[in-house]
Amino acid sequence: MKNIGVLALQGDFERHLIKLAACGVKGVEVRDLETLSRADALIIPGGESTALLKFFDTEGWWEPLKAWARSHPVMGTCAGAILMAEVVTGPCQPSLNLLPIAVERNAYGRQVDSFTTDITDHCLGGGPLPAFFIRAPKIRNIGEGVEVLARLDGEPIMVRQGHHLALTFHPELASDLRIHNYFLMLY
Repeated sequence: MKNIGVLALQGDFERHLIKLAACGVKGVEVRDLETLSRADALIIPGGESTALLKFFDTEGWWEPLKAWARSHPVMGTCAGAILMAEVVTGPCQPSLNLLPIAVERNAYGRQVDSFTTDITDHCLGGGPLPAFFIRAPKIRNIGEGVEVLARLDGEPIMVRQGHHLALTFHPELASDLRIHNYFLMLY
């Protein structure tokens, strides 16, 4: 049975755990490196990327998480996508550098500018894909080997390279399971 970790330090990690259960897999709250080491994959949920940066600094997570992610699937949603990016702007900040993408933090606007929409430009089949954008980042540049899986107004909002998947929106807030099921097929 797959053991999917969800970084449970902030953000709506509980909704990701509910989605994983609905997909028939065991989700595990990851709060320490020992639990991470037993996970087969990891979801980094939305929330505040700078709060996670402080935690990674004080708890010594940077190098262990980067090393673990080289051989394990990682899905980052919203702030998780920011942490996975190679380059972060708006303002600049460190990242895990797991995907050759550049993202701009809060590029869709402030909290009051958050919105929900149906994405029709995606490769998952099954009709429109519900997407929740909450102080969402924008992917400003994608590097070689990065596949765009979904777009909003022509701009990439879901990308993949190998076993890493990044989304600028929150799939855990929708009743749709396609994105979580897609992530589970990456290994």
